Amino acid sequence: MTALLEASNLVCGHGKIVAVRSLDLELVGGQVLAVLGPNGAGKTTLMETLAGLLPRIGGAVHMEGKALPSGKPAPANMAGVVLVPDNRALFTTLTVRENIEIARIKGQNRVDEMIDLFPGLARRLKIKAGALSGGEQQMLAMARGLVQNPKVFLVDEMSMGLAPIIVESLLPVVRKIADETGAAVVLVEQHVRLALEVADSVMVLVHGDVSLRGDADEFRADPARLEEAYLGSTVA
Repeated sequence: MTALLEASNLVCGHGKIVAVRSLDLELVGGQVLAVLGPNGAGKTTLMETLAGLLPRIGGAVHMEGKALPSGKPAPANMAGVVLVPDNRALFTTLTVRENIEIARIKGQNRVDEMIDLFPGLARRLKIKAGALSGGEQQMLAMARGLVQNPKVFLVDEMSMGLAPIIVESLLPVVRKIADETGAAVVLVEQHVRLALEVADSVMVLVHGDVSLRGDADEFRADPARLEEAYLGSTVA
């Protein structure tokens, strides 16, 4: 299967401070990749670099075979790369409907589709985003990203500040997005067990290096391997 997004020898960071080193990545349509790792591992920096929000220190990123310029979010977005950031970045003084509509592609009205995916927003369309609960804000952030018809959908720390029961209700939507739209989804997530339930593949970042990667099935069957990758030591 032809890759949607490819990163080769990617080096990410802030200025001259390197956060991710020599990373290779290939994403295909319909794939859910869970990017795991402890705090400070470089996960958010990686996502922002793929989305063009941060310039690359080194390496290349290609979308459907075409090189993406470094540190330029508009070309990445136009190519189909959409990021839901960990802070959600909502327009808090706009309503739920306005947040969705402001991001939609011209000529398309997909609010009803988003409500089908996130029924919890149905009765909140006229409510300002700043008045929503954390779970509702995350639903809205994802809906606002999805109306852009992403080919690569980057979701950074979806569970940030949310109760596990809310995360459990949102993660199946990630699987549905990949299965029904054919988008590749990259999910940065701290709830490892829940992420493994919807992921096809896993990549573990520790101190900016890929310490482990493979099929999610392998790690569901042998969670000790993930623990070893996180801790950097052999599990007894």
